[in-house]
Amino acid sequence: MSQSIRIQLNGTEREITPAVSVRELIVSLDLEPELIVVERNRSILRREQYADVTVEEGDVIELVHFVGGG
Repeated sequence: MSQSIRIQLNGTEREITPAVSVRELIVSLDLEPELIVVERNRSILRREQYADVTVEEGDVIELVHFVGGG
């Protein structure tokens, strides 16, 4: 089993630990899953799916972080 997999994250190639969920990826980046919209391979994921969807080799992931303010 490989020590890492390669993905594209917000336009940048990254190596990450295999078998992590989308939720675990978000948390590892010090982001709040409730404030993130995730597009995986051109499909928007529902927040309820974040813990169930495993990031796989070659995935293209875009994270959009919403910031409140006024």
